[in-house]
Amino acid sequence: MSKITVRSVDRVFRKGEREVVALKDVTFDIKEGESFGILGPSGAGKTTLLRIMAGLDVPTKGEVYFGDKIAAKDGKLLLEPKDRDIGFVFQTWALYPNMSGYDNIAFPLKNMNLDSQEIHKRVSDIANTLGITQVLDHYPREMSGGQMQRVALARALVKMPSTLFLDEPFTNLDARIRDGARALVKEITKKFNITTVIVSHDPADIFGVAERVGVLDRGYMVQIGSPTQVYDSPVSVTVANLIGEINELQVAVASEEKKLTIGKLSLDLPPGLSGSKVIIGIRPEDVIASREPLQISGLELLDKARFSILSYQGGHFRLTLELKSDNQQIFTYVDQPIKGDEYYVYVRKEKIKIFSS
Repeated sequence: MSKITVRSVDRVFRKGEREVVALKDVTFDIKEGESFGILGPSGAGKTTLLRIMAGLDVPTKGEVYFGDKIAAKDGKLLLEPKDRDIGFVFQTWALYPNMSGYDNIAFPLKNMNLDSQEIHKRVSDIANTLGITQVLDHYPREMSGGQMQRVALARALVKMPSTLFLDEPFTNLDARIRDGARALVKEITKKFNITTVIVSHDPADIFGVAERVGVLDRGYMVQIGSPTQVYDSPVSVTVANLIGEINELQVAVASEEKKLTIGKLSLDLPPGLSGSKVIIGIRPEDVIASREPLQISGLELLDKARFSILSYQGGHFRLTLELKSDNQQIFTYVDQPIKGDEYYVYVRKEKIKIFSS
């Protein structure tokens, strides 16, 4: 296992006379044996940060440590990737097309000059663990996406690295097998006590694998915490959207009273927020739509609403409604269609998030 420390890392790329800042003053630690996620939109700097930690790139400024060893500093590579004891699974899996599954997995062991008996034992053991013994004699073109992903994972794990880097590892998998792949990665890395770093734009990957997550936004690490902490208490509406779906409602601030009013609901303006408008964020699971008035503890009436759109997504119906007070839209999920034109919209007030506009 290996602790990773990133200190004040910048990464600047030059395009002609123009500078592009990919990372700015990024600082965080990853504990030994921890599963850490890096979440962010495209272009946020996720893969650049992962490559710097793996030694495939260097920081323009700042330092990276593996345990007590300094691995990179201010544009200099001080610890080669081969000396960091890492495994790397790329988004495209990067299997050698002219090699069988067995040879792909065995490739790093041959580079370590292990004898054939030890190589065979390790390949067989990891193939059994990952359930891919049946494809060891197949070429990548003869494998399914899930099988190729497991072969790539086996190749990264077969040398028993102390750290595993995963760059969008589930993006190319069919939706129906992603959950199983996430569970497998979590199980295997815990079984072998491997420090794991996963990069993804998909919050489902982060919740499925990571114990903590760092959120990157335009090169800055804007929030670090458990996935649940970031989901429940995002620092901005941008982070709120990255970690899960959320309704965004624009609300005017009554400047004298520091009060927010939307429909039937009144809220206090949180300390530190200013401006004439704010954004109220409400997760869809904290919104209840009903054809009849409800009296349920913890629910407060937001407004009456008109039917707008009904769509089907992943086993549930997404119901979008238009609030009568100001025509803003709000959505929630229901198990079956609710017929009617008018609804009562209730919310869990304590779950409401308020952001700067």
